[in-house]
Amino acid sequence: MKYIKNADILLKHGDVPAKGKILELLDRLWYEMDSYRIIKNMVKIEDGTLHIGECSWDLCKKKNIYLFGAGKACNAMAMAMDEVLGEHLSKGIISVKIAEPEDKYKNTIAYVGGHPLPNKEGMTAALEIIKMIDDACSDDLFISVISGGSSALLTCSVDGITLEDEICTQDTLLRSGAKIGEINAVRRHISLTNGGRLAERILGKGAELINIIVDDGIGELPLVNRNVPVPYSATPVAEDSTTLQDARDCIENYNLKNRIPKSVIEYLWDDDPKKETPKAFNSGITHFVLNSVPDSCEEALKIAKDMGINAMVFSTFLEGEAREAGYFFGSLAREIQANKRPIVPPCFVFCSGEATTTVLDGCTGKGGPGHELALGFALEVKDIDNVALASVDTEGTDGTTVFAGGIADTHTIRQIEDKGYDYYEIMRNHDSGGALEAIDSSILTGNTGTNVCDFNVMYIGK
Repeated sequence: MKYIKNADILLKHGDVPAKGKILELLDRLWYEMDSYRIIKNMVKIEDGTLHIGECSWDLCKKKNIYLFGAGKACNAMAMAMDEVLGEHLSKGIISVKIAEPEDKYKNTIAYVGGHPLPNKEGMTAALEIIKMIDDACSDDLFISVISGGSSALLTCSVDGITLEDEICTQDTLLRSGAKIGEINAVRRHISLTNGGRLAERILGKGAELINIIVDDGIGELPLVNRNVPVPYSATPVAEDSTTLQDARDCIENYNLKNRIPKSVIEYLWDDDPKKETPKAFNSGITHFVLNSVPDSCEEALKIAKDMGINAMVFSTFLEGEAREAGYFFGSLAREIQANKRPIVPPCFVFCSGEATTTVLDGCTGKGGPGHELALGFALEVKDIDNVALASVDTEGTDGTTVFAGGIADTHTIRQIEDKGYDYYEIMRNHDSGGALEAIDSSILTGNTGTNVCDFNVMYIGK
């Protein structure tokens, strides 16, 4: 397997046939979603003309071409664009989550930002990008490669809010159980880069902007044609649909006003209209979306058909507590086996979205929503046979781990108990990652070249 590095270890125990089908599907899915491969197929330069999908730009009319980006799939996206642009590229600056040894750039500087919490290097990258924009002229062309995670990886807060204040704010928000859209409303409004601020700065110089995006927003429709530009909102390089009031509502709805730094509260509760993020750009921007969240399920259906296995998509809108989602998947597996509905086994069931975990202060466990969902599933299926589930963050790291997520089957609960773990203590301390790692049930990939939130695949045999 190309993407799953520890497949051999994962298949040494438990329900090997069921897990093997899941791992084969996952590996093929990551190949189809890899941004490096997609960009190299849709972007080229011929006779001084840049072609992206069905559009083209005469590079002879451009003085400088700049590349910038951030996100958990940015490595693959930037490498592809850096290779295609070659000597035409004046300069590139990106911020990535994990720098891999195989990452190679010709004229692009890569910083290792922080995720899920910002760090100083991510702020340095943001400041360097801002400087690059401020030094530009109207004849320049900017190309961005943006994927999920850019809000943390490319961070530069407004005057009066320190990096430490922003880190504290994001940590509090992520532990609160708030949905990602609610969290983003806060993050965008205290930033000089997010919420369309970079696009606003580029257009203010009279320059042109091309955005190549992996969309990790929940609620989007499957992609129709990535070669055609589309309207787009959110990210540092597009208009923002959230408001200052949305940011305030998030803080108040989750009772965080006394836990967020005072500098952030004072800034957000000041009604200065200049603090609102840009809501519309009339011209000068072209957006290409490579993949969106439901595309993982669409591609999985094609792969399942090729494997000769019956399959269905349950939802592409999954949100909420990961553990409870795991319980639900377990009950669905039992229904399918017992009553052959809503699908007849043997079969796959797919689901995409972004589950979350509410983490109380003092919890010291490691893991993420993918691990916790998988372990919740394991509890529900411990008394039946021939079922398995993998829950992964498609970019390759789940929560506080270096693993993409976890895989569980009917043997998982017994295996963790044999290692001395108590299921309920694990869940109280949010140590699902530690428990699954201890029984060799965490999926290791490294960077995958995509980032379309979570993907869950369940296999149910007869």
